Amino acid sequence: MKKYLSICFCLVFILVFTSGCSNEEIKTEICYAKQENWAYCETQTDSRKADVFFICPTVFDGNETNMSLEDEDVKESFLGAINMEKGIYDGSCRVFAPYYRQAGLNVYEFPDEEREPYLQSAYKDVKQAFEYYYKHYNKGRPIVLAGFSQGADMSLRLLKDQFDNKELSEKLVACYAIGWNVTQEELEEYPHMKFATSETDTGVIISFNSEAENIADSLIVPENMKTLAINPLNWKTDSTFADQSLNQGACFTNYSGEIETEIPHLTGAYIDDVRGTLKVIDVTPEEYPPVLELFEDGIYHLYDYQFFYRNLQENVGKRVATYGSD
Repeated sequence: MKKYLSICFCLVFILVFTSGCSNEEIKTEICYAKQENWAYCETQTDSRKADVFFICPTVFDGNETNMSLEDEDVKESFLGAINMEKGIYDGSCRVFAPYYRQAGLNVYEFPDEEREPYLQSAYKDVKQAFEYYYKHYNKGRPIVLAGFSQGADMSLRLLKDQFDNKELSEKLVACYAIGWNVTQEELEEYPHMKFATSETDTGVIISFNSEAENIADSLIVPENMKTLAINPLNWKTDSTFADQSLNQGACFTNYSGEIETEIPHLTGAYIDDVRGTLKVIDVTPEEYPPVLELFEDGIYHLYDYQFFYRNLQENVGKRVATYGSD
């Protein structure tokens, strides 16, 4: 039980209860020429052949609707949230992760139409940071887009908005939009977006949302929505069951990105035919509680990366290598 309490504490700790942006502050552009506005900006040349543009998940739970970058406590938690997932990517990619004025957790309690202006404000920063990265740092290198939760939403917005461009689309290794929904209707509306169908295809979206078998509705995948998914254990998009022997290791990381607990073969999973979600069967809500009040027991949103850490880490390397050999 101590192990699970430690995991939950780390997940809760990254949410910072503080003040956010004023209306005037959110109108001010961030200068991404300044290194202080990047959590990571790895411009060095080394053996890694690609870059990852990583967008942080929600860490702000203050009184305002968007996070302020003037608060150092917020930025510390922002960095910690990135560190918890960075190890999946940084063996294969240089990491570029901008600070941005993300929407606060309270925004997700609003109806969709009221939520959108605050997410658009967050995306404005993300877009500006990506454009600066591409102009000044990319230098023709392959690109992995990645994020979790709000970060996944932002990565999909970036894909829709920026990658309907031959030069950019040809540089895309993959978009790891984990912990957010992607629908067939979106792919039809944005035909340059393609969903993954195998372990090594490139220029594609990788996404899934973990939940217990009894879940029929959630904030991320509402009832009556069918999201697209690929199973990170067998890299199939149908309901083929993948047992826990295929799980190379669930890894629970701390604020610095160090792996505190690793559990090989933690759980198997399959994709639900109706919801398109990833049904995770060998864990319980008692062991892995939802932590956030936005989610009911059995929604394993906060563990999407952690449950499948080693499989995702290997997959990033494989897709980068495949892109390089094409």
